Amino acid sequence: MTLNRRAAAAALLLTCLSGAALAAGNWPEKPIKLVVPFPPGGGGDNMARLVMTRVAQELGQPLVVENLAGAGGNLGSVNAARASGDGYTLLYGTNGTFGINQTLYRKPGFSATNDFVPVGRLTTIAAMVVVRPSMNVKTMADLTKLFKASPGKYTFASAGNGTTSHMAGEMLKSALGVDIVHVPYRGGAPAITDVIGGQVDTMIDVMPNTAPQVKGGKLQAIAVSTAKRVPGFDNVPTIAESGVAGANGFDVGAWDAIFAPKGTPAEVVDKVNAAIRKVLADPDMQAQLASRGAVPSPSTPAELRSFVATEVDRWGKAVKQAGATID
Repeated sequence: MTLNRRAAAAALLLTCLSGAALAAGNWPEKPIKLVVPFPPGGGGDNMARLVMTRVAQELGQPLVVENLAGAGGNLGSVNAARASGDGYTLLYGTNGTFGINQTLYRKPGFSATNDFVPVGRLTTIAAMVVVRPSMNVKTMADLTKLFKASPGKYTFASAGNGTTSHMAGEMLKSALGVDIVHVPYRGGAPAITDVIGGQVDTMIDVMPNTAPQVKGGKLQAIAVSTAKRVPGFDNVPTIAESGVAGANGFDVGAWDAIFAPKGTPAEVVDKVNAAIRKVLADPDMQAQLASRGAVPSPSTPAELRSFVATEVDRWGKAVKQAGATID
């Protein structure tokens, strides 16, 4: 290559780099698309819209939500992974898509640890162990004693094979050393209905689903699944507090976070992360999240990266232990 050609190539490279830096510095200059890999109106969609609409306002641009449901959230996640890393496409991810599905599906179509840039975690959501009031059980110790007295007799419901409620139930079974039978349903609503009706004995499901039934007196809260008690439900102990052998240290909950396609500039990631932190610190937002059983749990992009790697491993072990597979 001649000297002139080398100079021209260097100038072109410098121009491109300067353009990218300028684009990141001026970002955002148009609406931001958020891919939500779940149906409109569901719990994940509602949570994504609640938080990220406010985040987009902080960034000064409208939010355009694109619901791409299918394959347990994999369809939308794959679509987002293939998008341009220009900062104008973000993905709403959960412990289901970025944890459970990585092992549950033989070919999920994307890698939770390699195909995205972590932006920031939004919330953590506790699960709650519930029974029908007629069981006359108030504590985890009493429930465990009942299970151990009659192995294989009692049942636990879930929203379906491979769902958070299924995996949490399997992890609880393992921790407590009990033999209870899994009864999968097509969704959390019919599962909870049958626990209330007595067709199934117990369930461990996320609090947006269980808390209203507990407040309404239709279900008895036994314990929450996280390491700390949940604000607004301070009278409900954690599983780890129960004193049951194997329960010490038990900490399982759902979570949600924001991710960007690979190649998204660090400056853009940092701007979104800062906006997420500001929104989650707002008392009004915290109150709205608390009403849904969610706790603001912001993170740095680096912290989210490490967290996801741990979650892939943890949920993967639960999936293998349960023997759950899809496709």
